[in-house]
Amino acid sequence: MNEIEIVGLQKTQVWQRSDLAQSQADWLAEEVPVALVYNGISHVVMMATPKDLEAFALGFSLSEGIIDAPNEIFGLDVVPNCNGIEVQIELSSRRFMALKEQRRALAGRTGCGVCGVEQLDQIGKPVTPLPFTQTFELANLDRALGQLKDFQPVGQRTGCTHAAAWIQPNGELTGGSEDVGRHVALDKLLGYRSQTHWNQGAVLVSSRASYEMVQKSAMCGVEILFAVSAATRLAVDVAERCNLTLVGFSKPGRATIYTHPQRLI
Repeated sequence: MNEIEIVGLQKTQVWQRSDLAQSQADWLAEEVPVALVYNGISHVVMMATPKDLEAFALGFSLSEGIIDAPNEIFGLDVVPNCNGIEVQIELSSRRFMALKEQRRALAGRTGCGVCGVEQLDQIGKPVTPLPFTQTFELANLDRALGQLKDFQPVGQRTGCTHAAAWIQPNGELTGGSEDVGRHVALDKLLGYRSQTHWNQGAVLVSSRASYEMVQKSAMCGVEILFAVSAATRLAVDVAERCNLTLVGFSKPGRATIYTHPQRLI
């Protein structure tokens, strides 16, 4: 793929430490405000890489419990404007009424998971405990790790994106997404997954595992989450409660299992 064809890249001039007299061209990842607008009402603004925004809107809607299934979205349009990008989402009447009841809890959120939440007890969402239908052979994890960069065309040129990918039980990555924000990358992947038949397998993310990464995965029925970096204490607590198998420090020949190891071989 030609660099000019990759959405989310912008060229700039930089100077290197070894030669401050001469600039050279380099690539930067784009980061723009993306507003998710449900039935004409702006719900949240996230900073994101301007690609795969339909998948982002769908995944966010599912992982935040705004919808239970993709067919509860009747229409979806990506509309650039002078200040950023709007994703205009048409919800079913039932779902929109439910959203209006809870939207104050997320007002002003910018991607950290808590910003704008008015009370601490509004942070977590009730998640139905997951079943135990999946298994994964850890010997196949190394194969998946070796393919992760294939889904980061912007990241390969800028070193500036996170990735989230779906691993089949044999270690093959069937799809993935990237973004400057780790939560957005995961939402994009969950959006794609909701429109495919990726049922068997696990999620792999290139970042640490925060409680929100665990919660988003569990809300979408993901039973196993591999993170390249560490997990937080709250992430482990949430994973334990919702029966999710959480694995951190996922690197070649290494893995730290925090919860429910019975799914792993």
